[in-house]
Amino acid sequence: MATDTKTALLNSAERAARTRGFDGFSYADLSADVGIRKASIHHHFPTKAALSVALMERYYDDLKAVCDQIDVSHKTGGARLTALIDRYRSALEGGKSLCLCVSFSTSRESLPEEVIAQIGRFREMIIAWTETVFAAGQTDGSIAHVANPAVEAAAALPLLEGAQLAARVEENPALFDSAVQILTQRL
Repeated sequence: MATDTKTALLNSAERAARTRGFDGFSYADLSADVGIRKASIHHHFPTKAALSVALMERYYDDLKAVCDQIDVSHKTGGARLTALIDRYRSALEGGKSLCLCVSFSTSRESLPEEVIAQIGRFREMIIAWTETVFAAGQTDGSIAHVANPAVEAAAALPLLEGAQLAARVEENPALFDSAVQILTQRL
């Protein structure tokens, strides 16, 4: 099925942002990748800020759907935590990429306020969901030593994000695996 221009632009921008960061791509890059004029990009996204907000909104919706699917397909808190860790690891794409939120966060000074707000919205959602994962793991015994699910969730997200950064710097996913052992050994 053919992809519409707006979706093609979002896909191209996401690939570029995840591998090169917010400052690492321009409308000229998107124009060349998608095969349209820069002026046509402005028709869909008048500014890079508008494009970035749209990317973060789509990313939020996609990850929310992934979390909902994990809840349906994985019955224990431990299995859900494993699925979340696997999602963050797969976003590395062999150490060549980061998840969009982490990638954008590395360019905070360049980000429009609307994008920073979207990153905050995303982080709130994923931390709240992860809290339910730790609570389930505490109740069903599938995650060892859970004292406070809210504290665990607040620590787990920065651990996953930092593990991605370490693996990306050296293009070595094994560094991600090593960093998240503090979580995986509790499963």
